[in-house]
Amino acid sequence: MSENTQAGVGEDRPLYPSLWKGWRRKCPNCGSGPLLKGYLKVRDTCPVCHEELHHQRADDGPAYLTILIVGHLMAPILLLAFEIWRPDPLVLFTIFTIGCVAFSLYLLPRLKGAMVALQWSKRMHGFGRAKG
Repeated sequence: MSENTQAGVGEDRPLYPSLWKGWRRKCPNCGSGPLLKGYLKVRDTCPVCHEELHHQRADDGPAYLTILIVGHLMAPILLLAFEIWRPDPLVLFTIFTIGCVAFSLYLLPRLKGAMVALQWSKRMHGFGRAKG
């Protein structure tokens, strides 16, 4: 058996379960500990399993994904609402502004958790280093 496998580096980390844990804003390793401290700040370590999480480099990725998803979902709905009901532009603007902001605030921490979990699962940015 190689030294990397003995140290835990060669073990598989399943992608989809860890993405689901990250989406729920839980530690991608144990699924129990909170991943985030506050709204978007990632904890340095998991308080339950003590997995180091400070390696993450999510940066602007979650924000770009949030804009992509919200834009692609809300734009066609905006067009349909305008074509079907012809509301006053101020009413349409108000409703869709509130909807876009609320949807963005909902998605952003979940996408950040999923991105950190993806990095953990793929052993990116130092997540694959052996402890010790």
